[in-house]
Amino acid sequence: MTEFSLESFMAGVVRRNPGETEFHQAVREVATDIIPFEAKNPVFREARIFERLAEPDRVVSFRVCWETDRRRIHINRGYRVQWNNAIGPYKGGLRFHPSVNQSILKFLAFEQTFKNSLTGLPIGGAKGGSDFDPKGRSDAEIMRFCQAFMTELHRHIGPNTDVPAGDIGVGDREIGYLFGQYKRLQNAFEAVLTGKALEFGGSYMRPEATGYGVVYMMEEMLALKNEDLDGRTCVVSGSGNVALHCCQRLMHMGAKVVTLSDSSGFVHDPAGIDADKFAWVYDLKLSRRGRIEEYAKEFGCDFHAGERPWAVPCDLAYPCATQNELDEPDARSLVEGGCRAIAEGANMPSTPAAMKFLAEARVPHMPGKAANAGGVAVSGLEMSQNSQRFSWTRGEVNTKLHDIIRHIHEQCVRHGEESGFINYCRGANIGGYTKVAEAMLAYGVV
Repeated sequence: MTEFSLESFMAGVVRRNPGETEFHQAVREVATDIIPFEAKNPVFREARIFERLAEPDRVVSFRVCWETDRRRIHINRGYRVQWNNAIGPYKGGLRFHPSVNQSILKFLAFEQTFKNSLTGLPIGGAKGGSDFDPKGRSDAEIMRFCQAFMTELHRHIGPNTDVPAGDIGVGDREIGYLFGQYKRLQNAFEAVLTGKALEFGGSYMRPEATGYGVVYMMEEMLALKNEDLDGRTCVVSGSGNVALHCCQRLMHMGAKVVTLSDSSGFVHDPAGIDADKFAWVYDLKLSRRGRIEEYAKEFGCDFHAGERPWAVPCDLAYPCATQNELDEPDARSLVEGGCRAIAEGANMPSTPAAMKFLAEARVPHMPGKAANAGGVAVSGLEMSQNSQRFSWTRGEVNTKLHDIIRHIHEQCVRHGEESGFINYCRGANIGGYTKVAEAMLAYGVV
């Protein structure tokens, strides 16, 4: 067998996937832990499981043509990256954003495979979307785009094949348009999308699940040290669905959230976000789609244009905005400001240098593939409810979400413990890999 090291493996990944920097970063982060793990488990190495996992089952790209309200024709590109279905049908969100490209979707689909495995639910990994920008578009334009997108996508998905969900730029409105077009094309009411409205098969807790799950994960991390969230000062980045529901749950559990952000900068409210402020900013960001700077003007606090919130002193940090938003200098600022633990609400928000620094500083750091798995967990529960033609109560879904997060934390502890410190990133990588690897081994060479 030829030499198999991290660098030789990554050289092959880069050669086969030129220019896909986000994907290279995601694979390297996992490979750093899995290659040594495979060396201790030669049955996986001999079957070349991780090398197979570093290749998607398929990448589908397609043209999406649609008309504006002024009858002008626009052309966008749509994608579906079906990464691995060893433990269940492909599952992962759809993202509509100008930054969407093949590299970003491959990184997200690769990460999704490990995340879905960690939940314990029988779902594989996928991701998809388009470089379409819904900002500034009318409801009618978004409807026409979604219908055109689904006209092509429907050929590649199905309740036992691939079940997409929402992501950035794809919320309740878009899911409704997408599902309506699928139903029209297939002449069938099937559980082919999750994140649906309650009126046509959605689940309670789905909008809150990712943000709440991040908080539940931090609760588990603190409980391991006989601590809790009450009275903790928390720094949260982002102001979308995940960040806002993270903020909401932290408030309910007695913590004080002092920051939110968007692409223009961040607000610092030393007094903390209370129920009235939260209701205002929730309407601002999710209904009026305004800028976070308006919060500072409304409540008389500081707005830091073009900056990120990691220099604000805090007990706990929650990166909930986007990939690579937390670099090594930011990680140093957090530690110097008293931060004692980090749970990621976004996908891969920490750079490799930041992750290395936090591990060396022995700061508990739960990666997104584990901490933000609450969203896909409730999506999986929505699939189960649809299959049964049944709906659980909000309380029942919340209990199941709690149980899944607790299960993920236990896996991360089991695989990440080292000399009295829990390396949560390593634990999540190995925990997510093992289940998929065992299934792939059982199937033989396929």
